[in-house]
Amino acid sequence: MAKSYFDYTGKVVVITGASSGLGKQMAEGFAAVHANLALLARRVERLEALAEELKKEYGVDVLPVKCDVTDNESIAAAVKAVKEHFGHAEVLVNDAGGEKGTGTPLLDYQDGDWDFTLNLDLTSIFKVTKGFGNLMKESMAAGKQSYGRIINIASIYGIVGNTAIPTIAYHTTKGGVVNFTRGAAAELATAGITVNAICPGYFFTELTEETLKSEYFQEFANRSVAMKRYGNPGELNSAAIFLGAEESSYVTGQILAVDGGYTCI
Repeated sequence: MAKSYFDYTGKVVVITGASSGLGKQMAEGFAAVHANLALLARRVERLEALAEELKKEYGVDVLPVKCDVTDNESIAAAVKAVKEHFGHAEVLVNDAGGEKGTGTPLLDYQDGDWDFTLNLDLTSIFKVTKGFGNLMKESMAAGKQSYGRIINIASIYGIVGNTAIPTIAYHTTKGGVVNFTRGAAAELATAGITVNAICPGYFFTELTEETLKSEYFQEFANRSVAMKRYGNPGELNSAAIFLGAEESSYVTGQILAVDGGYTCI
């Protein structure tokens, strides 16, 4: 019988920042390939609603978990909840993030906004990766899973600068995520855990919609994005599914831009 690729039946995918935006879209993508899901975010009521939708449409097991990725105790509680409910977790998608102070020029940027953004976008990935990476290692040792995949959601702004809008802390953190990914991949390469990053281009989310719909930014994107459009809902999903798959066992430390050609010109 021919092998069926990218079938996640029986596998568990943990997604942070899953209550909206790209996190929610990726949850739907993984559910469509039969993955069970642990959805993490602060807005648990949204997670619960999404969980019910995905259970009904795809017949998968979905665990909504309230989690603040900037809080150590909240992360530990989330890892414990996933362990108690599923017993294992093959894939972690670090998607939670944002920036405080967007649009503020570098020389005027506030220290508090800088600290907030670094904690949310970079330090949290370190802490969540530690928590769920240890669960992966423990579960593999116990024979409950055979591999681990960590996918960090960075940004094209982690690869290049931009002239459209000042986002200095966001550039810094996402650049940090890119090289955290490489460092973690090197350390975990012999542990059965791969670590890769996706750098999305311009996608509509709650955080970006107002900016992206502005006449100024639409004109900027038309000049800067080779495809001359923003990403559509779901266009990130195939990249995440590929990087999280059991079959992608020889892919690690890679940075994949999903950006309509923004970083190629």
